[in-house]
Amino acid sequence: MKEEIKLQLISTLIVLPKKIYLELLALMLYKLTSNAQTNSNIKPNTKVTCIISFQFLALKEILNQNQAIKGKESKLKMTDRIPEVPPIILPVLFVNGEIRPLWSVMIPVYNCIVFLEETLRSVLMQDPGEALMQIEVVDDLSTDGDVGALVETVGKGRIKYFRQDRNRGSLRNFETCLNRAKGQWVHLLHGDDRVEAGYYQEIESLFSTHPEAGAAFTNFFYINKQSNKLSDMDPPILSDKTRILSDFLFKIASRQLIQPPAIVVKRSVYEHLGSYFAVHYGEDWEMWTRIAAHYPFAYSPKCLASYRVSGDVNITQQAYLTGQNARDLNKVINIIQNYLPPENRKKLKKKALKFNSILCAVTANTLYPTQKAAAFMQAKEAWKINKNITTLYYIAKFYLKIFINYEKLKSCFNIKTT
Repeated sequence: MKEEIKLQLISTLIVLPKKIYLELLALMLYKLTSNAQTNSNIKPNTKVTCIISFQFLALKEILNQNQAIKGKESKLKMTDRIPEVPPIILPVLFVNGEIRPLWSVMIPVYNCIVFLEETLRSVLMQDPGEALMQIEVVDDLSTDGDVGALVETVGKGRIKYFRQDRNRGSLRNFETCLNRAKGQWVHLLHGDDRVEAGYYQEIESLFSTHPEAGAAFTNFFYINKQSNKLSDMDPPILSDKTRILSDFLFKIASRQLIQPPAIVVKRSVYEHLGSYFAVHYGEDWEMWTRIAAHYPFAYSPKCLASYRVSGDVNITQQAYLTGQNARDLNKVINIIQNYLPPENRKKLKKKALKFNSILCAVTANTLYPTQKAAAFMQAKEAWKINKNITTLYYIAKFYLKIFINYEKLKSCFNIKTT
């Protein structure tokens, strides 16, 4: 007799397109067929019930801005590279005999092969074993070297490798990472960053102590291209002890406080809220704020991750050159207002605009010696974001440097950079 399969799809806030239902059914059939051949526990006449629940609370808030929900005819409109709404992260489908790992360390890469070995080794040094940790590199069709060969050389079969069939862009590559992740806790570790000794043990302790947390993160270092720590870029210490952060939604809505290598998110949270969307610059800030609107954040003040600030031409540098970073930040600020109580929006938006205006003006001064075109663009966009006295000071400082030919004077008189 044929297996009887019952597939129950529960959608609490949106009506999914017919195509997605069919894809889920196909995925179920594939999983059952492929596992039945190797797993004696799955026999004919077995009734399999799979309940897949999609609860996208934040999605409803975002859809209020982007589209109207019209019953069964609603569709989630996506652009090819930049989703207009959070992409769906499907629940992991397991059958009898499959063991779910605790961790998924998913490493999205694109043209960062020069740093990738350091990234991989930082994870392998803390590897608790394949039964507990999935480690996988997801390559967005890099052109700077043979990423697969490097993964094989460093990982010796321990690290899985997946290569996109075409370059899909960072947001779609993140989406692929999340949908391929099997573990309960997902660490999206970019291919040019690294973790420090004790990172995974600390995160596990945070989740064990605070099971209510939807995400957990540690403090972190900024490092340069040579992997040296940048002492002048220390992130703020949010607490002097390990704990759940109080009023974190209001803190994160005002400014970016977390860099990607420092944070681990429960997969169930991504299943609930969806993946990254809307912008290429500041997409992580939007995500952390979206999560904070629904879940507590656990925090450790220990610096156990390192975020690389590179001078190479990457998404960040291109965004500086065109001013897209400032426009994206402005868009993120508008999006996250939907996650805030109405009575707090005006105040927090003003703080966010001021902070990011100052950030762009400071960036203009930082870029001036080596990337003058990008520096001019940052100064211009800073004033557009928010007009305040601190931004005016840094813009004036920037133009004064140009007027007096500061770089030439600095070399003549051996002036230290300030």
